[in-house]
Amino acid sequence: MSSENLPQTPEQQGRKPRVAVVFGGRSSEHAISVVTAGAVLRSIDRSKYEVLPIGITRDGRWALTVDAPERMAITGRTLPAVEELAESEDGGVVLSVDPANREVVYTEPGAVPKALGEVDVVFPVLHGPYGEDGTLQGLLELSGVPYVGSGVLASAVGQDKDYMKRVFTSFGLPVGPYLTVRPREWEQDPKAARLRITEFAAEHGWPLFVKPARAGSSIGITKVDGPEGLDEAIEEARRHDPKFLVESLLRGREIECGVLEFEDGPRASAPAEIPPVSSHDFYDFEAKYIDSADGIVPAPLTPEQTAEVQRLAVAAFEAASCEGLVRADFFLTEDGTYVINEINTMPGFTPISMYPRMWQESGIAYPELVDLLIRAALRRSTGLR
Repeated sequence: MSSENLPQTPEQQGRKPRVAVVFGGRSSEHAISVVTAGAVLRSIDRSKYEVLPIGITRDGRWALTVDAPERMAITGRTLPAVEELAESEDGGVVLSVDPANREVVYTEPGAVPKALGEVDVVFPVLHGPYGEDGTLQGLLELSGVPYVGSGVLASAVGQDKDYMKRVFTSFGLPVGPYLTVRPREWEQDPKAARLRITEFAAEHGWPLFVKPARAGSSIGITKVDGPEGLDEAIEEARRHDPKFLVESLLRGREIECGVLEFEDGPRASAPAEIPPVSSHDFYDFEAKYIDSADGIVPAPLTPEQTAEVQRLAVAAFEAASCEGLVRADFFLTEDGTYVINEINTMPGFTPISMYPRMWQESGIAYPELVDLLIRAALRRSTGLR
């Protein structure tokens, strides 16, 4: 494409950059994405940016929503949804896939389409499939619109725990024992798949964790103490993803570390520790978002332990070709070594989320963190890089 066909920058047009905050989505993490969007919308500097909130409903409709962060919070045990925030029940937002035209159009049945202006950068705060997994990133690449966070490959790798672990292993990063059961394997011969799992348990011991391969926020994960609970756990995991993982229990401390990309490369935050939650078997969805389990920031580690987890977090970021931001989750095992559990390429940004808390401890307040991510996205071009 010739330079004369490229969209003009906001500065050339004499206006502030327009940020589209895209949230919600079709995954089981829909509500957490809405909560994250509320926090981001509350913190974007409106003196520097124009903001366009776009919600994706549970059935996949792109909706123009109200800019009302106060309506995007968890109230008691009630979770928010895009449908409650949409300007209309049937209006839709359309993003052009022509890189020379970044204009967003709003349509309603029987009405003339309404141009909402050009979008300069997208802040996609979707979690899980159909948003965090490279699908939205691919659309934005086709559209030529810069966006916050990792590209197509890193987003897909970061979403699929099977391939994530394969990538980490190939780069020499420490990964715990696991096995993957693929959809065809389970559908064609579930008896053989169960046998493989029980043999894995015989080698590594009970309890095991059964989890969807491509889900987050601890949704669909079950701790299984013995063979009698296995089928129910598999059914729950497959309710969220036909592909699932079985992992052995790693005894140790849960340590998290944030990575943020600066102009001179990625840097790691102060780490955090997730202490055991007495009312929960493990750090599940309710412990994270409903009962507000508190992480310890900074984690009580030795300087050597802190330096090592920061090194490994950046190494994981680089191994998966990530961009923008990542939260890396580890176990500090009883023998003093780290094992990487997973990375999140779009970690939660809720008020109680660990990623912003770790960067707060590292000297970067929430509004500054949001601004750094937007500015980094504006600097980065789409396409091969």
